[in-house]
Amino acid sequence: MSIYTEAKKFKKKYPLTVAWRLKANSEIVEKHLNPGEVVKYVFAGQKNAKFYDFFSTGVVAITNQRILIGRKRICFGYALDSVMPYMYNDINIRTRIIWGKVIVDTVKEVIVFSNIDKAAMEEVETNISKNMMELKRKYPRDKDEK
Repeated sequence: MSIYTEAKKFKKKYPLTVAWRLKANSEIVEKHLNPGEVVKYVFAGQKNAKFYDFFSTGVVAITNQRILIGRKRICFGYALDSVMPYMYNDINIRTRIIWGKVIVDTVKEVIVFSNIDKAAMEEVETNISKNMMELKRKYPRDKDEK
């Protein structure tokens, strides 16, 4: 599964999503996939909490091991965030008139993706929740959780 192809499909299915430079952002995520890591779901949006900030586009890939968030910087360099299953706490969805916001709460930080087409919120929430809960069961943090 090509991350760029899936990001384009998401953008086409939910055209009100504000996302730029999908190819460059997708390449960052693809570069950091581990051997045997399979991409299950991809979406895009602005990695920030402000609806008026359109300059922080990122591509999010949910894999069979973790959540990867890739952002190519305008001039040079890039940023990659990785959320491992044991770091994941929960997800919050917020919607407004046009766009929605996905808030992923982790042990160390809160990751916010905004300016996503409001119609996509159910699909995004379902895919993140379902996959992360499967991973949490598969890779328990403590031996006592088995």
